[in-house]
Amino acid sequence: MSVSAVATDPATCAPLPVLGRDVRVPLVTGGEVDYAALDYAASAPALQRVWDDVAAYAPYYGSVHRGAGYLSQLSTDLFENSRRTIAEFLGCRADEQVVFTRSTTDSLNLLAAVLPQDTRVFVFETEHHASLLPWEQRADVTVTYLNAPRTPAEAVATLEQALADRDPNGPALVCVTGASNVTGELWPVRELAAAAHAHGARIVLDAAQLAPHHPVDLAELDVDWIAFSGHKLYAPFGAGVLAGRADWLQDAEPYLAGGGASRKVSRRTDGGVDVEWHTTAARHEAGSPNVIGACAIASACKALTEAGFDTLVAREQELITRVREGLAEVPEVRVLSLFGDDAPRVGVLSFVVDGWNSSHFAAALSAEYGIGVRDGLFCAHPLVRTLLGSDPQDPGECGAPEAAPGELSLNAIRVSFGAGTPDEHVDRFLRAVKELVANGARWNYRTVDGRCVAVV
Repeated sequence: MSVSAVATDPATCAPLPVLGRDVRVPLVTGGEVDYAALDYAASAPALQRVWDDVAAYAPYYGSVHRGAGYLSQLSTDLFENSRRTIAEFLGCRADEQVVFTRSTTDSLNLLAAVLPQDTRVFVFETEHHASLLPWEQRADVTVTYLNAPRTPAEAVATLEQALADRDPNGPALVCVTGASNVTGELWPVRELAAAAHAHGARIVLDAAQLAPHHPVDLAELDVDWIAFSGHKLYAPFGAGVLAGRADWLQDAEPYLAGGGASRKVSRRTDGGVDVEWHTTAARHEAGSPNVIGACAIASACKALTEAGFDTLVAREQELITRVREGLAEVPEVRVLSLFGDDAPRVGVLSFVVDGWNSSHFAAALSAEYGIGVRDGLFCAHPLVRTLLGSDPQDPGECGAPEAAPGELSLNAIRVSFGAGTPDEHVDRFLRAVKELVANGARWNYRTVDGRCVAVV
């Protein structure tokens, strides 16, 4: 089935068909229902096209780069063509590299590992832990955490002031998200990049939540690196990308030492070994690469490009408006936001419900309506605590609040959707929210291993 054909597929009412769209799940109240996957911000379901492409390649699977056989040569071509496809998807410039990693987290840890000595890193406390935490793993790197801004303009002004106050002679890096994994709000990436470069700093964009929803172009945004995960871009788990400037990557020791990263290894007379490392992306891709993961990401990039981001964005904005207007009809619901109700966003919204523990509410959505959302702190603890007005030093577990159902605790509910979301899933979600708030849960729940579950 072609991408253009599925845009009007009445069976899905979604621009792109995904795996799991016809999975039936049991309800504690009896019967079954089509599962409504509304947790795209954690892991988007794989596109059917991506899965079909992976299945078509699987019989031809072979080792890459060093195999003489036909399947090895074919796999090598597929792997490197995938790199080129992703580079085109990201608008990479000719001298930039696409490095395959395991995830956004792995990509940003790789970048942290190659930072020059004495780099100053600037990161807002609103970041996902993947982009908040890697930098302090380096003892010779100084991290400055910036307070949560309340407007895009404040974000730019805060960064400009912090950069102006630093020693201008050393290397500096700014790390910023493109779209919040908690609120879905878009950040002023171009303006932040301009501020960074004006003060002699570089900037890396965490595009994990942005790339599945909007076009992401290195040159247009004027960022130095982009990091994202395949499993949020409608590809299977286990692969990610770090793309951008090559110099820091080439100058640093390999992220992992091993075959593939080395060009030449020889024994020395003193018994040791001398190693000549690759200067290409292979320098940081030691070991047998995840060829299927790379091909899956490339397939997703092609599918999104061919479907057209204008079409995808327009349809997603309709869903966002529907969700926001539906939740606004329930006075007990408070949608979390940094930049205000009118801020542009992707299909990610978090909220709390008066009188409900968020884990209890999420469990009821699943058990009684077949709706999968996420509850907790979403691996963005400082941001959620700021939005909920709590002490950012309070301890907590991501996605595993300790409070029993019905008790007040520090957690929220997140609903997220994208190109594979049917209208019915959104309508069912809004109906469920209104019924639960009006009538309460129809089942009993208890906490098991830190999770709220239905009593069966």
